[in-house]
Formats: sequence, C-alpha cells, structure tokens
Amino acid sequence: MKIFYKLTVIFFLFTNICNAELIKPNSNLKPIDVLMIQLNSLKNNNSPYKDAGIEQVWEFAHPNNKTITGPLNKFKQMIYSQSYKLLISHENSEIQILNETNDISVYKVTILTRNKKKYYYIWQVEKVLFKGNLKNCWMTTSVSNPKYIGEVI
Repeated sequence: MKIFYKLTVIFFLFTNICNAELIKPNSNLKPIDVLMIQLNSLKNNNSPYKDAGIEQVWEFAHPNNKTITGPLNKFKQMIYSQSYKLLISHENSEIQILNETNDISVYKVTILTRNKKKYYYIWQVEKVLFKGNLKNCWMTTSVSNPKYIGEVI
C-alpha cells in the first residue's frame, strides 16, 4: 500500500510539473507585478523545466520588442548572452521605482549574482495601447545592459 501511495504522489507531482502553465499577460496585473513575475522566473529559470523562466519572460515581452528580439529561440540566445545571463539563477533582487506614469513604469533592478557580484539594470514596462487581447496589459519594452556595482563578501 505504501508503494502505491508513493507512486500516486509521484504521478501527480510529475503531472503538475509537466503541465505547469505560464502566466499570461492580463490587464489586472500592475507593472510591478509583471517585473516581479519576470525576475522570479529568471531566478528559478529551470523550474519546472529547462528555461521555463526565459519562456515566462518572453510572455511579457512587448509585441514591439518581439519583432526585434524574437522568435523565442533567438530571445533565449539573447538572455544567455553576457549582458543578461547574470539574471539567470540570481540570488536576490531589489527594485527601486524611478518613474511611473499611466502608460510607462521605469525601475532600477539591482541583482546579486550567484558569484556574489552586484549589478543593476534599468527595466522599462509599458502598457500596450493598441487593440487586441493584449490591450492595457503591462509588458517589458526594454532592459538596459548591466552596470557593475561591486562584490558582496
């Protein structure tokens, strides 16, 4: 009976992990919510599967950006580049609001990498203004190159 119970639990856990759905943009999410979803996804990039975090970030890339950075495989290559791979599996992040309007929010995002180095990015999130299922959804329009701050002991 114990073995059956364990197999049942493993089956349901595996099924839930394999069927994990990405969070989709919707007009109920605030710009800070979008940023936090993306940061947490990159921090836990390979959960529940390899590059799930990058795929989640892609969901919140503004349609105008996707024409430049897409398709998804090209976007993944960009995230693994020198500038953005620091975000993958980072240890922690801090967010500072630099500017907020009705349509644009700009943040300074400071991250601590796995090797105890601090960097910051300027991260811009904009409301989609054109019609369609993404209208009034907040999505990322730009992320700067990282600026090195220093090491943490």
